[in-house]
Amino acid sequence: MARRFPNLDDVWPAGLGRRLGAMLYDAFLVVAIWLLTAGLHLLAVRHLVGLPAEQVGVGFLQVASLRLIMLVSAFAFFAFFWCRGGMTLGMQAWRLRVQTRDGHAISLRQAMVRYLVAWLSVAALGLGYLWVLFDAERRSWPDIASGTRVVVLPKPAR
Repeated sequence: MARRFPNLDDVWPAGLGRRLGAMLYDAFLVVAIWLLTAGLHLLAVRHLVGLPAEQVGVGFLQVASLRLIMLVSAFAFFAFFWCRGGMTLGMQAWRLRVQTRDGHAISLRQAMVRYLVAWLSVAALGLGYLWVLFDAERRSWPDIASGTRVVVLPKPAR
């Protein structure tokens, strides 16, 4: 059974500004993961496969495998944090949490749908996230497609 989050009456739907702030923070983390991933891919191609330096990065298989590994590594980052506690590191900084409509941690399937639709939302020139401005419940396309919602957490009591 998925973990249920406490204090559900104290949260409210997240607006576009907070979402974009958290996305910017997370983008820096994903770029760092991608740099590490690309470096490991380079080492594997260079030393395990034994290609000379001038042939590294040449050819469909090398390019496709690197892109696939980068997409999978980014998904692993988001899915780990979303399914575990509902918050990536960027979301923690902006006091956001992704959860099911009834306040539980999201499933791996929901994380996959969120991730795939997020790419679609960005590919549509951000329209999937601008949708928050027009939706009565402030839901983005990833929220709608995965049956989740992003909420703002109250400031912690001092």
